[in-house]
Amino acid sequence: MAHALSSRGRLPAFLAASALAVAVVLIGSASGASAARGHHVRQNHHGHHHHGGGGLSITSQSWGTAHGQSVELFTLTNANGMVVKITNYGGVVQSILVPDRSGRLVNVALGFPQLSDYVNDFENQPWPAAGGSGDTYFGAIIGRYANRIANASFTLNGTLYGLGGGANSCGPTAHPNNGPNLLHGGPLSYNTQVWNATPITGAHSVALQLTYTDPDCYNGFPGTVKNTVTYSLNNDNALGINYHSTTDKPTVINLTNHTYFNLAGEGSGTVEDQYLQISADTFTPVNANLIPTGVFASVGGTPFDFRKPKPIGRDIRDATAPYGDQLTIAHGYDHNWVLNGSGDRLVSTAFDKDNGITLSTYTTEPGVQFYSSNFLVGDLVGTSGNTYRQTQGFTLETQHYPDSPHHQGDPMWPSVVYDPTHPYTSATTYKFGVRGKQSHHKHR
Repeated sequence: MAHALSSRGRLPAFLAASALAVAVVLIGSASGASAARGHHVRQNHHGHHHHGGGGLSITSQSWGTAHGQSVELFTLTNANGMVVKITNYGGVVQSILVPDRSGRLVNVALGFPQLSDYVNDFENQPWPAAGGSGDTYFGAIIGRYANRIANASFTLNGTLYGLGGGANSCGPTAHPNNGPNLLHGGPLSYNTQVWNATPITGAHSVALQLTYTDPDCYNGFPGTVKNTVTYSLNNDNALGINYHSTTDKPTVINLTNHTYFNLAGEGSGTVEDQYLQISADTFTPVNANLIPTGVFASVGGTPFDFRKPKPIGRDIRDATAPYGDQLTIAHGYDHNWVLNGSGDRLVSTAFDKDNGITLSTYTTEPGVQFYSSNFLVGDLVGTSGNTYRQTQGFTLETQHYPDSPHHQGDPMWPSVVYDPTHPYTSATTYKFGVRGKQSHHKHR
């Protein structure tokens, strides 16, 4: 979800000791649970160049500076030739190269070729010019609160907190950054920070552990929050993301990753012909400011029914259907689906019928924000050298529901309130595969 107006037990921050096995029933070759979380890992202390066993490796290179701090680009590789590049600037997933049906590597994540593009896009608005795509949040870690909070404020334990405003912003005054709302934690939030990075190698996975401490009162949020986000890659082509946060006083926390996917390849064109399934019977309609109305609506008979795989673009223009006005409000899909089930389970599948690449999403989260890149207008140039336009990517932002701080105590709204005795934990895995036969030894 981009800037749409211009645009419970403790889970270790490393990899969970075990994962719930979930069978993939909709996409045959994408079987297996979120295996990227399934093994303990150990730290490698041998400088900036790291290797793992079993065809797994992690390396790093200098990628410039931001805010006077050194930024690196880390490359995680597995035995299948899958490559994930992640930078400690904002925890951005810069690219994801996965083999297609023929074994050819395809970059399925939208992103920029150089650090300065991310800094300009995330921090220097408007860029490159007014009236453009706005802040895209390409690939970044989003926090302290992903998605929107109405009126850029909330009340917790009787105290009104105005949000936004940067450092030392305690108090009731609101500084919205998205119409009347606070979006994605406010200005210069988690996606713009230079995180501390620790490469990790293990017998069954390689990982990058990122840490960042969010100060008390930054963008108005109470409490000092210590965050650990661990990306991991294994030989099952699973990219795992584990989140762990602690706070020294009651606060709200809701983290996610904002990768835009295009399974045909970034910069290749629209995703409207790519198939998507979301295991959700209901979604949360929004008002004109893209804040949930409080209604939990059935997806049945609406453009929001993805319970069976269908092309993303099939109903995206059907404004006359039930809840079709929602597509007009958001310029496409930019909504929260209430995911079926609980625990670490399969919640979504997607595939490209031409190259066979599949994406299976597993998460512990109760919701997912599916966004069809409605505000990309062709002013941004990606890693392929092509421009990005509307519907040329989609996000699956696993998270708690938008505006949950205004629904505290409502059993329909899972709590986002955490305190020193209750750390925040979350896990999501994006697992890639192929439909149809795959040739071997053709990575190039």
